[in-house]
Amino acid sequence: MAGKVVVDITNPLNFETFDSLTVPSDSSAAAELSASLPDSRVVKAFNTTFAATLSSGTVGGLPTTVLMAGDDAAAKSQLAEVVTAAGLNAIDAGALSRALEALGFLQISLAAAEKLRWTGGFSVVA
Repeated sequence: MAGKVVVDITNPLNFETFDSLTVPSDSSAAAELSASLPDSRVVKAFNTTFAATLSSGTVGGLPTTVLMAGDDAAAKSQLAEVVTAAGLNAIDAGALSRALEALGFLQISLAAAEKLRWTGGFSVVA
């Protein structure tokens, strides 16, 4: 995987209880993946987007937004090109330390509690 862009789509949450992430509060699955693949270019993306909104391309009538976090600007730019070519919005959310896993956790928790539909999600209006 050396030199390759690796996209981490995971949400490391406890699926038995839906009450916590399974990584330390000062870390993320993306950070752990990056540490295990030191010669790869890790980007966190798609974990805050349900499959239905990726497929439809919309959230509440607005274009689906894919948030991306990573430490390699070129890798994020490459991924953004793929995302926008699919008709979706891409937003660079900053460094990999902002792995966005808490937002993914919130979205999944709300859907599991039937407070948000699995076809719904968050949209960013810029």
